Amino acid sequence: MKVLPQGPAVCSRGQTAPTPWHLAATLSFVFILAGASTIDQVRAEATPADEKTEAAAEAQDGGEAHTDLYDETLYPTAAQCGECHEQIYYEWSSSQHAYASISPMFHKFEQKFQDLTQGTVGSFCVRCHAQVGTQLGEPRDMPLWERSQVSREGVTCITCHRVNQEYGKVNGERRIVPGKIYEPIYGSGEKSMINEVIENKETYTVATKEGERGNEIHGGMVKFEQISKSEFCVSCHQVAVNLGIKLEIVWEQYRDSPAREAGITCQDCHMGKEPGKPSGYATAPSAIVGGREINPGRKHADHRFIGPGYSIAHPGIFPHNKNAQVWTVRDWMQFDWRAGWGSVEFEDNLADGLIEVDFPEVWADPADREEAWIVIEENFEKLAERRKLRHQVMENGSHVDGPFFESDPEVGEDLEFSYNIKNLNSGHNLPSGSLGAQPQIWVNVALIDPDGKNIWESGYVDKNGDMADLHSLEVAAGNIPTDQQLVNFQTKFITTNVKGTDREMYLPVNFDVDPLPHLRPPQVPTSVLNHPPLVRMENHSLPPLGEETAAYDVPGDLIKKPGKYRLAFRMRSRAEPIYFMRFVEATKEMEQRMNENMMDFHVYSVEFDVK
Repeated sequence: MKVLPQGPAVCSRGQTAPTPWHLAATLSFVFILAGASTIDQVRAEATPADEKTEAAAEAQDGGEAHTDLYDETLYPTAAQCGECHEQIYYEWSSSQHAYASISPMFHKFEQKFQDLTQGTVGSFCVRCHAQVGTQLGEPRDMPLWERSQVSREGVTCITCHRVNQEYGKVNGERRIVPGKIYEPIYGSGEKSMINEVIENKETYTVATKEGERGNEIHGGMVKFEQISKSEFCVSCHQVAVNLGIKLEIVWEQYRDSPAREAGITCQDCHMGKEPGKPSGYATAPSAIVGGREINPGRKHADHRFIGPGYSIAHPGIFPHNKNAQVWTVRDWMQFDWRAGWGSVEFEDNLADGLIEVDFPEVWADPADREEAWIVIEENFEKLAERRKLRHQVMENGSHVDGPFFESDPEVGEDLEFSYNIKNLNSGHNLPSGSLGAQPQIWVNVALIDPDGKNIWESGYVDKNGDMADLHSLEVAAGNIPTDQQLVNFQTKFITTNVKGTDREMYLPVNFDVDPLPHLRPPQVPTSVLNHPPLVRMENHSLPPLGEETAAYDVPGDLIKKPGKYRLAFRMRSRAEPIYFMRFVEATKEMEQRMNENMMDFHVYSVEFDVK
């Protein structure tokens, strides 16, 4: 039997977009310099020789500074930071921040948005998801495997710790301060001992400048108070796109929340010791340098940034793993992890002739496959750990009571019951995050009769994994009925199209079958309508500490015999709907990974008697 590799869950984006603003600015700068040369030549005739020499030196310095803009060494990688900050690197490596630039769904989503808007979005999305790459001048549509390592790290260490200005709602338009690994970093400064390490660098075997021996470290800590405040998160987690519609509104939800009034920050829930709860912080050394713990017992902010999101990328590419960097992204995309390449079972079967595989050249050596499989197993351990934390944050942030029956259950009578669902999170809605990516939370409840047969259900999914609403392809084909009692907390866009009708849409772009999208700026401030003309959001999420009653009615003709019945309840969380993934042309592997990692929480059942 010949086994072929499965398609990878990482995509490239092949279309050319308009030149990013920074490249356009660079070209303009070059033309300005070219145009100025004649003026400089005229001025030079009246300039003394010593001034000419000084001016030439300044011009050379300016040219070097301009060249430095594209110098990768001015943007240290998380892997470099991880040499001393091992625990923080480990936590960050599986986080959604670390996933931001790798996410295959982000690339598909962003490319579709570019296609629909004729490329006018430019670098709007990547400047947040791959800020270092954007600042380095990498084109928006550069494939993942061609990007620099630090660009592939997404929201990496320096994305936060090399920022020295207090930004507000800037849609990710921030600037990282360039500087080699030896330059200072910006942080809370709490009980920092970096100066002591630097003063005793021979003892700790560290290098603070080129030419020195030891681990290369940053040459100091600059206290930056905003990094410990919710306001620091605003620049990326409050986003308005194209016409002014708000794609992500976490800050606005938090700004008016009980959490802010009580002084609870984003960091308290998402970097604390208990996912989703402001229960304080764990303690840990800030670093391990030269085998010595630095400042043990210091307040430790968890850099997993726990939330409901998860990875659907190839497990050799994400989570980040230093050992995985032996191979390129393109190498990993050819590695068939589903077949178990490199595992003991697979290699034994291969050696015994039970399977036959035509390996790509890079994976022809079994020793390479075995080392790669070790990386896969390490990364699966990280993902399993993160899944447990995802489950905690979902259960810590919500509560369910019920079922509550309207009357005593009887044979042949309609069964009316309800559940009360509450958002325990005092800081933002449930769900929250990037509403444009349409994160889903819905209720799935089923009635099981005395014979163990499922006789009624709401919140069921079609064969693709979508809920049975108007977006289900199976519902549209008439293969399954619409779920008329579906309780879904997903927020969707509503667009007014050329025929003048409103409909739910996957993106805030007005279009129909014939015409191209035509995005116009509003003639009145969006604050007047609270949304741009012809586009708005249909919000179904629960506000902070809000609650909703999920009411159901089972027809009496389904309850045919007396006995013990059971109501099975669960809430379900998924990062993206499958119909949306198909809209942006995601691969089947991506769909499979999305469904495999769907989270069930508040899972329980209640038995009751029917007379």
